[in-house]
Amino acid sequence: MAIGVWISLFAYFALMVAIGVYAMRKATSSSEDYMLGGRSLSPKVAALSAGASDMSGWLLLGLPGALFASGLGSAWIGIGLLVGAFFNWTLVAPRLREQTVHYGNAITIPSFLANRFPTRALSLRTVSAIVIVIFFAVYTASGLVAGGKLFESAFAGIFNFGGLSDYSAGLIITLGVVLAYTVVGGFLAVSMTDFVQGCIMMLALIIMPAVVLFGEGGGGFSQATQTLNGVDPNLLSWTNGLTFIGWLSAVTWGLGYFGQPHIIVRFMAIRTLKEVPTARNIGMGWMAISLIGAVSLGIFGRAYAVRNGLDIEDPETIFIVLSNLLFHPLITGFLYAALLAAVMSTISSQLLVSSSSLTEDFYRLFLRKEATDRECVNVGRICVVLVGLVALVIASDPNSQVLGLVSNAWAGFGSAFGPLIILSLMWQRTNGAGAIAGMVVGALTVIIWISLGWNASFMGGPGVYEIIPGFIASMLAILVVSSVTADAGEYQHITR
Repeated sequence: MAIGVWISLFAYFALMVAIGVYAMRKATSSSEDYMLGGRSLSPKVAALSAGASDMSGWLLLGLPGALFASGLGSAWIGIGLLVGAFFNWTLVAPRLREQTVHYGNAITIPSFLANRFPTRALSLRTVSAIVIVIFFAVYTASGLVAGGKLFESAFAGIFNFGGLSDYSAGLIITLGVVLAYTVVGGFLAVSMTDFVQGCIMMLALIIMPAVVLFGEGGGGFSQATQTLNGVDPNLLSWTNGLTFIGWLSAVTWGLGYFGQPHIIVRFMAIRTLKEVPTARNIGMGWMAISLIGAVSLGIFGRAYAVRNGLDIEDPETIFIVLSNLLFHPLITGFLYAALLAAVMSTISSQLLVSSSSLTEDFYRLFLRKEATDRECVNVGRICVVLVGLVALVIASDPNSQVLGLVSNAWAGFGSAFGPLIILSLMWQRTNGAGAIAGMVVGALTVIIWISLGWNASFMGGPGVYEIIPGFIASMLAILVVSSVTADAGEYQHITR
């Protein structure tokens, strides 16, 4: 491996750790500082932090891999996400920023729900924290899988000693660097590194498709189109070979946004309510550019591979293969850093949210009610490490697929929390009994649907993405149970 690659990667790792140390000096004196950055994020940091923590390795591996394998039909996932993100910023962001302060200055999603529905506070904090930790362990594992695939594909044989495979080394190194800056610097470190990582990711997704199309061996847009039509005309079709169920399963990924704790917690941390629209515009612009780049990389990467006789065994590694093939080692190292940025930005956010729930909604609630802020910060750091180790075990199978793990966790959160967040912010009659029913029904529906294999094949036909039944079942449970029960004192005024 060329020295230039290592120089770029070392510089990236050093920058991330340096940001963590800086953040430790600025915002780790209290629980609110460590877990929410003191609600001091500027619009640009909040926007790119939300986007970078959202997209993860899925943006550079999973989505391009899906486009590479099956063509433009898979781009509907990106369109669904873009629409879902817009409504998340429009409907949820301003209300959540205001109401988390209004209801007891809540610093975690479980604590907000507990304050919003005080008669069921204990049950809500417990159930929501359990859901967060379970699904985030799987979600974090998907990021580690992406890091493992990078090291397995790009550094083959370098770490293969003492029984340690390249894939396992990738898992350990990826998790180790993330833990270094997350444990030290908390939410502010995660958000600041997300901002840097978001910029790197977007730049990589502009550079890579442009070089694939117009660089040596690319042939331009017309040649790429001709090549793809020669392989399979359906690759360039948005609809051919796509059933209605397949289309619906793709676009409904957007429903998941309303219930992703690691994303919506950024809304809670924006400096002021007035800055939410600015953050939304920055975030949506970043997301649109990045998604277009990922789609272009997948579809035109397939054309490049065919024209140049490349044998791509795993479509999810197309970004890694082309990074190594087309660029100077220093640029290759930068592109590898972009992939690690996508992975680490999400892992760090998920670890911190899981840690926050374990600290605030278990430790402080059941074990040490009188715990000081400094004690909770230290417990939070320990919990970050523990959740990371659980995710490491889940990710240990080198045959794991990034997109598959992400889709399962995304559906779990979207179904358990999405309808509840929307209704708790916008429907005054939502009560604690309905909130618990919605969370439990949504999470269990997703788990049962996956266990029965109905996301792969349903009633003899194509599979139905588990977020569809999960989201609907959760929404109905909240509406029905809240309508037929009455929790005294919970019909409080909802600030707009």
